[in-house]
This record gives sequence, structure tokens and C-alpha cells, in this order.
Amino acid sequence: MATILAEEPLAKAAVQSKLAGVKPASIFLVEDEAIIRMMLSEMMYDLGHVVVAEAGSLAAARPLAETAEFDLAILDINIDGFNIQPIAEIIERRGLPFLFVSGYGAAGLPETFRDRPVLDKPCSFQNLKQSVDLLLHS
Repeated sequence: MATILAEEPLAKAAVQSKLAGVKPASIFLVEDEAIIRMMLSEMMYDLGHVVVAEAGSLAAARPLAETAEFDLAILDINIDGFNIQPIAEIIERRGLPFLFVSGYGAAGLPETFRDRPVLDKPCSFQNLKQSVDLLLHS
């Protein structure tokens, strides 16, 4: 399922960002497990950011990776048994930052992206914050 979210969450995120003292960022989230996708979305909101596009499959993620406007992507490595590499390649060609999340840790990273940040699932709020802050401010 591909989703581009409405403007209302952006306004709420702007308020949350002001409270958190950060510039709000728009996030593209690809995660096949709905509960984890909701958890990551909530964590982004708590950090003052907003998920503006999300997908639970590679087929749904491809058009969003190609056209959606976002500042950072968070990508599960294994999406319903398929590797996220084609989506990561699209995002890389666009010159946008991304990080991986995985239940397999760095061992599951596509060879081409061994230098990219990867967080173990489930990731802690603090680890997610550090990774997001680093990518948004580099």
C-alpha cells in the first residue's frame, strides 16, 4: 500500500518541531510490517518530523521513491521477502539521504550500500534520533 499523507500532519509536525527546537523534515518510510511502520512514524513525529509518504511493498515504494518530495528515507532492508536495493538505488540517484532498518542488522545490507547507516529493529528512539540528525545535518 502506498500512501502520500495529507497536509494536516505537516502542520502538526511544524508545531512539534518548534517545541523540539528542530527544523521539521519530511520522511519517506518503506516498511512492510504495519505495526513497525506506525511505530517509526510516531517516533518521527516525536522528533518533530513527519512521514509524508509510506509504502509496505516494493511495488508501492517505487513510484514514491521516484516522485515524492521528502528530505530523508527510512528503508527496511527486507520487504516481504524482497531486498530494498532497487528502491535505495532510485533514492541515491535523486541525491537524497536514507538509512536502513533491519531485523538482520548490517549483515543484511545490500553490498552496494555497506557504507550506509543501519539500525537494528526494533530501534531505540535515541538511536533513531542520532541517525536522523546526522543525515539531515551532513
